[in-house]
Amino acid sequence: MKSLVLGAVLTVLVLAAALLSFAWTPGDVTSVDIPARLQPPSVQHLLGTDHLGRDMLSMIMTGARTSLAVALVAVGIGMGLGVPLGLAAAARQGGWLDETIMRFNDLVFAFPSLVIAILVTALLGPGAINAILAIGIFNIPVFARLTRGAALPLWHREFILAARTAGKSALRISVEHILPNTMNLLIVQGTIQFSLGILAEAGLSYVGLGAQPPIPSWGRMLADAQTMVALAPHVAIIPGTAIVLTVLGLNLLGDGLRDRLDPRLQGRAA
Repeated sequence: MKSLVLGAVLTVLVLAAALLSFAWTPGDVTSVDIPARLQPPSVQHLLGTDHLGRDMLSMIMTGARTSLAVALVAVGIGMGLGVPLGLAAAARQGGWLDETIMRFNDLVFAFPSLVIAILVTALLGPGAINAILAIGIFNIPVFARLTRGAALPLWHREFILAARTAGKSALRISVEHILPNTMNLLIVQGTIQFSLGILAEAGLSYVGLGAQPPIPSWGRMLADAQTMVALAPHVAIIPGTAIVLTVLGLNLLGDGLRDRLDPRLQGRAA
């Protein structure tokens, strides 16, 4: 499971950097040192300095904390609301509740996720909290549709019919039988949405609608560096590489988990 191992390693490294930033960073991300601006990587500054003389390694570590926190909470919102909606829609297949939930999903999917995020943050104002809300709103129909699609075939299985014959309610069946049998798909989709959440947070910060100064953000680091690429390429390459490696690690982790958790793929590989 090379993809699973590589994805896990990349994800753990980013997570470790984010956690370490709570206790230690090589420099102060709020300290401005203009004479040291745009320095290339050196012994003193392993990844160089930005246009304000701040240590780039410190900015990357603290920015990882911001990106991971925003994406994680947004995915939590999507799963926390989307999964119950999907289970309810599957339990009431063809009813008014199912139709209402699915039409809401269609309405949200009619707009690109970044457009929805920009609209929400433009209405409520820029900031990390509003970025979480914007990304979380788009995650809700993703998990609702996935959960409904995975749950519908289960409602016709023999063990579900036996549970209904035993007098269990639809809510109890959904919690005790349907949800556990869809968790593998939800875990894999969660890693994918996590990576997409990091990209969305970077995009919002890039246009000035994400985390605001002095909170470091990979997207805003790219925005600040776009006019200085010719003078100091590292100020753009480093945050861009951090985003790519993090998203790559999460996608590989998701692919590896899918291969590991899906018995059909295991049987095919065997």
